[in-house]
Amino acid sequence: MLFTELAREKSSIFWERSFEHPFIQGLVSGELAPEVFRYYLLQDRYYLEHFSKLYFLIAKKSASEEIQAHLRLNAEELKNGEIFVREGFFKELEIGEQEILETPVAPTAYHYVSHMYRQLIDGSVNSAIAGMLPCAWLYHEIGLRLIEVGSPNPLYQKWIETYASEEATVQIAKECDIINRLYQESDEQEQEQMLEAFLISSKMEADFWEMALVLEKW
Repeated sequence: MLFTELAREKSSIFWERSFEHPFIQGLVSGELAPEVFRYYLLQDRYYLEHFSKLYFLIAKKSASEEIQAHLRLNAEELKNGEIFVREGFFKELEIGEQEILETPVAPTAYHYVSHMYRQLIDGSVNSAIAGMLPCAWLYHEIGLRLIEVGSPNPLYQKWIETYASEEATVQIAKECDIINRLYQESDEQEQEQMLEAFLISSKMEADFWEMALVLEKW
């Protein structure tokens, strides 16, 4: 069985939790509280900052020129795409540097980022890549589901459109192809590390919505 098939099967409960979460449903209905979306964006800013760094760090540790090039391209596309869109949200919502500095990192955001760094330190390049895959893949699936119904809130609609693009479809397909090849080339122990990394990240994605919804604090 391919890694992507096995990983999705093992983590399906967490993916369904994301699809059905009140945060996601609130985006569609347009009824998600503005302060919740604002808090989500502030925590996601922290997450994406480290997500981008991790691409470069994993690339430096990889012995494969193909993987190095792919990860650096991902980091560049993240900067030009998703992070750029986030900056637009910040501008529209008037989220300034002072608010960013004064908003503590929430426990779930901190633990999720720490989990991904740990894969690189205690695991391997392959488990680190596996730990990063659920983010882009899950968001794309959410985008494809939500774009069918849309949102009456222009800001939430823009968020949905960000993840439902054809470019995202191509990117995810490439990500899945790479991780499937890496899985086949790995020994049994590393395969288990890859699956565990993917599973934990999938759970953390579901927890991330809840973190925002309850304005989670330490």
